Amino acid sequence: MIIFDASTLILLSKIDLIQTVLNKYEGVIPETVKKEVEYKDGIDTRAIIQQIKEGKLVLKADPDRKEVDKICKDFPLGRGEAAAFMIARQNDCALATDDGIAIKVCKIFNIRFITAIHFLIGADLKEDISLTKLELLEKYGRYSARIIEDAEKRIMKG
Repeated sequence: MIIFDASTLILLSKIDLIQTVLNKYEGVIPETVKKEVEYKDGIDTRAIIQQIKEGKLVLKADPDRKEVDKICKDFPLGRGEAAAFMIARQNDCALATDDGIAIKVCKIFNIRFITAIHFLIGADLKEDISLTKLELLEKYGRYSARIIEDAEKRIMKG
């Protein structure tokens, strides 16, 4: 089971990898993340909502509000990231996030995290398709040049 925040879901949707990922992994999102995703209407949102309707992305109740408030007070996380982090921590699961602060919080608490780039590298796609999707992630994500270069090398090595 992998707990997702909105950032990674949206990036996976933008590069048309969401179905591939959710066919391979059990995906879970807190209610707050669903609300964040629904806030912006668009094709990416519709793709994510479709995964929920098909049962490939499971909704989980938000953690206790006091716990979410505390983590938001201690770290500058959004409510969706905080709720997803708390669920991942409580269930000893990985957190799928591309939010820089959420990644730092995962490192502090020794919680495994996965980014859209990790999913792309592990998707076992043809090299040219993977590189095209990586270009899209470079466009839509907030990745450093070093991360993009490393991902490109990993894709080229197979």
